Amino acid sequence: MQILQCENLNKTYASGESAVHALNNVTFALEQGAFCAVTGPSGSGKSTLLHILGGLEYPTSGKVFYQGEELFKYNDNQLSILRRRRFGFVFQAYNLVEELTGYENILLPVLLDKKKPDEKHISMLTKLLGIDDRLSHLPSALSGGQQQRVAIARALANKPAVLFADEPTGNLDGKAGREVLSLLKYAGKELGVTLVLVSHDLSVAEQAERIIALEDGSIERDTTAAR
Repeated sequence: MQILQCENLNKTYASGESAVHALNNVTFALEQGAFCAVTGPSGSGKSTLLHILGGLEYPTSGKVFYQGEELFKYNDNQLSILRRRRFGFVFQAYNLVEELTGYENILLPVLLDKKKPDEKHISMLTKLLGIDDRLSHLPSALSGGQQQRVAIARALANKPAVLFADEPTGNLDGKAGREVLSLLKYAGKELGVTLVLVSHDLSVAEQAERIIALEDGSIERDTTAAR
């Protein structure tokens, strides 16, 4: 079943007297539970595409559908609620609140949604990600890999249908990056989450079931990665 679909996405940024065309007529659909990597060189439109698919940024033209409903027909408040409840986000910068413990950071989106935390789900996540013994620590006492794992747990705490990850291994060394990528894949499979991962690193992208390669804002290649 298709969970996310975009049609003829265009994004243009005004830059002085010239315009920057970040996306040019991008169209594709994702099946529920898929793991798709979006790759391409710097400036190819990868992050812009992820931000639009996740409702963080509006396209200049084109449409995005989540479960058949057009994303940008929602008002700002409805879109905010949808993002909080159905989408999870992981970025290269871990974006943890420095004054909160790992556990408090994980609970943040649940509490912001005024919901009671599902302690069993949170416990499963922290064990799955190997951070259940680090939850009382502040981010400053955690390694980069541990901080990214906390960020992943936070993104999954509200049981999202889609997890968007923008260069999630970019700030990590090779070993920690590989571990985080493996955990993302495993968590996606275990929880049935659709995973959309942006990376300029082809070795990271090749871990996905499907690769969409962008060049100058257009899809250059859309393929199933060879296993």
